[in-house]
Amino acid sequence: MGPMRLPRTPLDLLDLDLPRGEPWGYAFAQSLLQAPWAWRALRPTPGLLQLMGQDLEALSRELEERRRAYPLSDLGERPPHPAEEEALAALLARNPEALARVLQAHGPYPFALHRAFRFGGEVRPLPQPRLPREGELIGYEAQLQALEANARRFLSGKPALHTLLYGARGTGKSTAAKGLLRLPEARMVEVEPKALAHLESLLERLALLPHRFFLFLDDLSLDPEEEAFHHLKALLEGSLEGPPENVLLLATSNRRHLVRRTGENPLPGEDPQAWDALQDTLALSERFGLVLTFPPFDKGLFLRAVAHHLGRPLTPEEERKALRFALQKGFSGRVARQFAQSLL
Repeated sequence: MGPMRLPRTPLDLLDLDLPRGEPWGYAFAQSLLQAPWAWRALRPTPGLLQLMGQDLEALSRELEERRRAYPLSDLGERPPHPAEEEALAALLARNPEALARVLQAHGPYPFALHRAFRFGGEVRPLPQPRLPREGELIGYEAQLQALEANARRFLSGKPALHTLLYGARGTGKSTAAKGLLRLPEARMVEVEPKALAHLESLLERLALLPHRFFLFLDDLSLDPEEEAFHHLKALLEGSLEGPPENVLLLATSNRRHLVRRTGENPLPGEDPQAWDALQDTLALSERFGLVLTFPPFDKGLFLRAVAHHLGRPLTPEEERKALRFALQKGFSGRVARQFAQSLL
């Protein structure tokens, strides 16, 4: 275990995301959420509690010294997170059992303070994730309703289904998935494709936490010839444990990823290798209990989406311009949004 990282001078505080209130106290509280023993404190032993108690004694004395040497008022603008308030209270009381309860209730940093994350081998918090506007997607009301109903079941602790959102580019699959972060208590980890090989280490960490997580795999390839396919297959099919119960997979995939070559429909006796690859793909996609299809837009839905983004009906001239705009890019929700933005 390495030493705890503590701010030494007021300049050290400027790099921290501090809430309103006395900055030294909250800076030390954040250090406790990142302490070398923070993950072990989720299942504390008597010896660990003793070690934590010794650190709290020393840290409380250091905190008093900083306050006397550098008295400061507010440096932050946001309200304090409950985890910060409770960790500070445990520090001031020099109570290791109380601090262990804080970590068990909120998790260590960054999970204690944030709801959105990106995983590229290490977890990076996204303090202000860009969420799609509510009601941004039209034409897929049934899909969105099924997606949200399944997500709410998961967040309430009921059995829920790993979900595959499948369809053409620009139809809003990623937008629909990211929109689930608006739900109360929702947390999401977006996994970069290069990090799929390290997914098991992430899941081991998430399994220890009190929260429930959507694991978001965007633009997933279901091509058996690609490495990512085998990592996901091992997770869904080959692992003895599988994903922990507090993790729900959300994956998006374009049509071209479901079968490698358009029109490929091999017979088992004619091309055994192609047949096996197709069966692998279908077997993996079936592991997603909920498969939601996002079909491409037609002309009518495209014009309706443009009007929706503008917030008003289109004039006949605007309809003609919109259709010309879509000639090169095709009909999709993304193209509809782009054309509407060109008129604003």
